[in-house]
Amino acid sequence: MKIEYHKVYSHQLSKDMEFKVYGHSGQPWLFFPCQNGRFYDFENFRMLDVWAPAIEEGKVQMFTADTIDGQTWSDKGGNPHDRICRHEQWFWYITDELLPEIFEINAAGNGGHRAGGVMNFGCSMGAMHAANFFFRRPDLFSGCMALSGLYSSRDSFGDYMEPLIYDNSPIDYLRNMPEDHPYIALYNARKMIFCVGQGAWEDELKASTRELDTVLAQKGIHAWFDYWGYDVSHDWYWWFEQVKKFLPYMAG
Repeated sequence: MKIEYHKVYSHQLSKDMEFKVYGHSGQPWLFFPCQNGRFYDFENFRMLDVWAPAIEEGKVQMFTADTIDGQTWSDKGGNPHDRICRHEQWFWYITDELLPEIFEINAAGNGGHRAGGVMNFGCSMGAMHAANFFFRRPDLFSGCMALSGLYSSRDSFGDYMEPLIYDNSPIDYLRNMPEDHPYIALYNARKMIFCVGQGAWEDELKASTRELDTVLAQKGIHAWFDYWGYDVSHDWYWWFEQVKKFLPYMAG
């Protein structure tokens, strides 16, 4: 398998940012790690093993992003305005700096053909990021697979709300989205999967997933919601199993 490591200075964040690329061609995917995770978690936690067949066959090319969660969503004792402003800088790093690199690298392996969009994937906090990027920019992202996520700002910011927090809280901004908003047609032209277990450490994630399920249904936004059994915990083993089920549909 072709694997590349990149370190590129981000003008949005005023620091070097790292990412890895797995594979030589195929549909571009972007992996967001779990809370406070790093770009190498995809490999270190053995998620790569599950994706390897599709990557080696040239169906998927995986890009793994780095995060700054410790300065944003996880810093619950910090100033909430400063935290969300820093997150927004990271948001623009992903869309304006990392994505152009993804499109360029991916096109080089696909005969110069630029992909129409990037698929998002993440577990836990990574699921929140995957969903939020997709819902905010369906012109850039062509779908998402989100496993065991929280889809509002409440866990990290409590009842505090300001415009930037609202803009990064999918349940809130989707609930208030006009039914004739042009993004709804884009959502419905994409593939979305939201999955959660009902076992240990999944209660809050399950409640948030059901809340998102209700909001999307009310807006006529079509997505696949899958609720696994009461033995299914918040754990990498189960995310491996979920990827095995959903990847043929998402990458098909």
